[in-house]
Amino acid sequence: MQPRTPLVLCVLLSQVLLLTSAEDLDCTPGFQQKVFHINQPAEFIEDQSILNLTFSDCKGNDKLRYEVSSPYFKVNSDGSLVALRNITAVGRTLFVHARTPHAEDMAELVIVGGKDVQGSLQDIFKFARTSPVPRQRRSIVVSPILIPENQRQPFPRDVGKVVDSDRPERSKFRLTGKGVDQEPKGIFRINENTGSVSVTRTLDREVIAIYQLFVETTDANGKTLEGPVPLEVIVIDQNDNRPIFREGPYIGHVMEGSPTGTTVMRMTAFDADDPATDNALLRYNIRQQTPDKPSPNMFYIDPEKGDIVTVVSPALLDRETLENPKYELIIEAQDMAGLDVGLTGTATATIMIDDKNDHSPKFTKKEFQATVEEGAVGVIVNLTVEDKDDPTTGAWRAAYTIINGNPGQSFEIHTNAQTNEGMLSVVKPLDYEISAFHTLLIKVENEDPLVPDVSYGPSSTATVHITVLDVNEGPVFYPDPMMVTRQENISVGSVLLTVNATDPDSLQHQTIRYSVYKDPAGWLNINPINGTVDTTAVLDRESPFVHNSVYTALFLAIDSGNPPATGTGTLLITLEDVNDNAPFIYPTVAEVCDDAKNLSVVILGASDKDLHPNTDPFKFEIHKQTVPDKVWKISKINNTHALVSLLQNLNKANYNLPIMVTDSGKPPMTNITDLRVQVCSCRNSKVDCNAAGALRFSLPSLLLLSLFSLACL
Repeated sequence: MQPRTPLVLCVLLSQVLLLTSAEDLDCTPGFQQKVFHINQPAEFIEDQSILNLTFSDCKGNDKLRYEVSSPYFKVNSDGSLVALRNITAVGRTLFVHARTPHAEDMAELVIVGGKDVQGSLQDIFKFARTSPVPRQRRSIVVSPILIPENQRQPFPRDVGKVVDSDRPERSKFRLTGKGVDQEPKGIFRINENTGSVSVTRTLDREVIAIYQLFVETTDANGKTLEGPVPLEVIVIDQNDNRPIFREGPYIGHVMEGSPTGTTVMRMTAFDADDPATDNALLRYNIRQQTPDKPSPNMFYIDPEKGDIVTVVSPALLDRETLENPKYELIIEAQDMAGLDVGLTGTATATIMIDDKNDHSPKFTKKEFQATVEEGAVGVIVNLTVEDKDDPTTGAWRAAYTIINGNPGQSFEIHTNAQTNEGMLSVVKPLDYEISAFHTLLIKVENEDPLVPDVSYGPSSTATVHITVLDVNEGPVFYPDPMMVTRQENISVGSVLLTVNATDPDSLQHQTIRYSVYKDPAGWLNINPINGTVDTTAVLDRESPFVHNSVYTALFLAIDSGNPPATGTGTLLITLEDVNDNAPFIYPTVAEVCDDAKNLSVVILGASDKDLHPNTDPFKFEIHKQTVPDKVWKISKINNTHALVSLLQNLNKANYNLPIMVTDSGKPPMTNITDLRVQVCSCRNSKVDCNAAGALRFSLPSLLLLSLFSLACL
């Protein structure tokens, strides 16, 4: 078999037409010659012309740009292709892309004798793709296919043709990849016999910009002879997407009085078209300004960056003189670098002129008047101010200070958040008899500091004259509370003290009468003329009306005014304890088994309502138990507890045992309490304390029974 010659796949590039002028039928936009063949020289010389290209968009070639697939070459404005430096190997093919706002086209330069090098068309045209497939020694060479998006019927239409001059007989072409046998399927197909590549429908670059296909040749049985070789189909962008502002709402702020040229905000639109083309090259402008006062051109937008800046003098940017401190701008973004053929999109920018503190607050008058009754507290007058700044900012909100006339701190002033008025209040009751008039000096400032060229003037201070009105004040007890200490149980009629109340209205010379206001236990009486307090009952420290040994009573002092005024005084009587309560025991009922081995019956405790030393240590005794006939025993455990036990087991019955307990007071007090002891039957873990049928003996009966039993022995 003879060796095969290299398989050359020559893709015939389709003519690309954009924005063709309908009325110019004699001109065809694009390159006049689309394929060139040049021999590979020993070296391409820097700045030496290689060939001349001729391109026309039929519109005058305004803003014509050339791009070359190799970074080592460029096309001058006259169409001459030159090398940027001395270079030898550049590959087998170069592509030149020409573009104006109205048309674009591609020319192919075949380097006869050139060698393959890394790189592809999208490296210079900025198409996104994965890393190129490393080339190996093979006979298949491919170049990309370019197809404009949005083509119309008829379909299918040929977009290229694979030519194989040394293809074996009965071999076929096969095309695979995304867009052929992978989703989206059926977009491209190849004539297996002729190698013609065709597209079956309209393409959208914004959906898929590049299709990565693979071409191979197969025998009649479908076995691969050559390939697969990558074949890129590049979708050429058309201007079919309007700019969109998608980050709104757009709200900017600028301080009043800002210098001309102050940046307010930036507007940025998005265009889905190819960012490497003028189809996505945006320019911005202001279509409308509302309101249009004091100037219809208050702002300017940078056409390329979208920055909005002020263009009027600081004096015109005065918030207090503006009809409305809010401006709305209709911003337009236009692609095709702002040419008339470009598509547009609009958005609204809202600009707020923010306030700065360039106006000081001023009182509406220099002097304010107020009256207040002595003894009263609360707001007595509202001080009004004016401020031209923004009511929603600290440049408007007022802060008031009393700078003179308030040595006793009887007055305070606060700001009403809604009205900005100063609310002057009395916080400590005033006394007419001490001073009937007060004069305050008050200043007002803003929460925010003033700008450097503005200061507070005389109108930022005001004088307040306050007149105190005399009222009939109630008498005042001194001291209050009044405190005395007495022993409980003092005799009825004992004098505790004489209360003293004075009338603050010293200029009125009024008389005072006294009465009892609250006396919970009913123990006290007061002389209405001289205020002498004596007892009407025995004072008892242990009474429920006494708390922590202190008894509390309230008295009234009533003057002779019209109407009369009343004052209240408190008397605290501390009661000293005396030993007037006998102790008592607990518990008073106990149980014990008739066959118990442990003859302990119960542990008794004692308590006393009195205080130490009139309480413990307590003395515990069994009352009236003769020594020879003892059945019970009581033993001291500590100062407050004792143990009651049996000396022998007793029959099932109830017994009353008199217990005598004595406290340590001087003189001591004694109490006798019966302890009821139930002797129970305890059999098989069951306790029966039911005394029915059993004899119930008091202690004397038990003693007689014991003597009788001994006499019968």
